[in-house]
Amino acid sequence: MKQVVLNVDGMSCKHCKAAVEKSLQNLAGVKKASVNLSAKTVKISYETGKVTLDDFEKAITDAGYEVVK
Repeated sequence: MKQVVLNVDGMSCKHCKAAVEKSLQNLAGVKKASVNLSAKTVKISYETGKVTLDDFEKAITDAGYEVVK
């Protein structure tokens, strides 16, 4: 199990938090996604080999938010 923290722009409320977490948790291999609204980050716990950083970025973008690199 690995963890990664991504910076996400555009999140400001509980709806934003729920949308990002749900989008990520729907990916195969993601065990947990936890948004920190004040820090504008999401911590993702996932299984290596089942999901990639590109998958995370696409899921966040599809939810209407932007990953900041």
